[in-house]
Amino acid sequence: MAQSNRLVEMVQARIDRFLDQRTSIFPSISADLAPLTDFSRQFLSGGKRFRAQFCYWGWRSATAQDSTAEGVEFDATIGVASALELFHAAALVHDDIIDSSDTRRGAPSAHSRFAALHENSGFTGSAAQFGTSAAILLGDMLQSWSDELLDESLSRLPDSDRVTATRAQFNRMRTEVAAGQYLDILEENAWNTRSEADLLSNAQQVIVYKSAKYSIEAPLLIGASLGGASDGQLDTLGEFGLPLGIAYQLRDDLLGVFGDSAVTGKPSGDDLREGKRTVLVALALQQLPSSAKNAVNELLGDPALRQDQIEMLQRTIRASGAVEQVERLISRNVDRANAALDEASLDADAIGELRTLTRSVTERIA
Repeated sequence: MAQSNRLVEMVQARIDRFLDQRTSIFPSISADLAPLTDFSRQFLSGGKRFRAQFCYWGWRSATAQDSTAEGVEFDATIGVASALELFHAAALVHDDIIDSSDTRRGAPSAHSRFAALHENSGFTGSAAQFGTSAAILLGDMLQSWSDELLDESLSRLPDSDRVTATRAQFNRMRTEVAAGQYLDILEENAWNTRSEADLLSNAQQVIVYKSAKYSIEAPLLIGASLGGASDGQLDTLGEFGLPLGIAYQLRDDLLGVFGDSAVTGKPSGDDLREGKRTVLVALALQQLPSSAKNAVNELLGDPALRQDQIEMLQRTIRASGAVEQVERLISRNVDRANAALDEASLDADAIGELRTLTRSVTERIA
């Protein structure tokens, strides 16, 4: 735990230092840019930093370097891990716009903050439109900064093959998460044109590309590539990371429907209002009688759902047995992930930390 905390602190310090450098440009342009500085810092403070941790332990699994070692490669790894967190922040800003979600981690989302700025300042025009437009620009800026921090970190390394491999993994992750995000919004809108038999497989595909690869597998492979991992080591980390990423998102899907808002920082049942066609929902629809199925399809995705309607949907999903099915899927994928580490040709300390992270990402309540 102490090692994990130290890593999170080092990543935060690297992010803060990078933001100091980039936001120092704003005062010379206009005092009106202060919200970009403030909101960037707010979105990049705190959090679990799972992606940064998986990146770091992917690197350690291949290099077997002492975790207290300082040097060019260690510093580069912290920088790359921090770049992942910048990219994640950008993705969250854009995701909240797509989902029309007003909160993030118990606080207003970026577009809500900008909309409030508009209202409190007495601007003309639509506060909502201003908020959306400004948040898109903030997300774009964070994504650009993520790329800058990645390049800055990789430029310190003398091994061009490792630099090329790391950049390739990072680029692939960016393409896959955009593709997964599109498939997610497609399913929310096109489900009525799909065969009922395809709903589950489509939901599983969204999990893989929107979350599983991006959240765990890609950070592991990025870190391992930075450490000069062999093809066999990369394969092992992929066999570990993908099922763990699936389990991670399945847990997130349960929390999105049944989570305690005081703990998750999101309104209870938020995924129901947003119309998320998750594996949980697909499994429930498979088991429900026609009348209940029609009720779910009619209500799912209505942003004005009342609390009693949310509770009715929650009861219906529970009664279908889908929650138990998802819990079994989580356990099965965790077992697959752990099995991949058995007798793996990876650093022993890294394997121990990866097993600890496995519990952290799948047994969480937020």
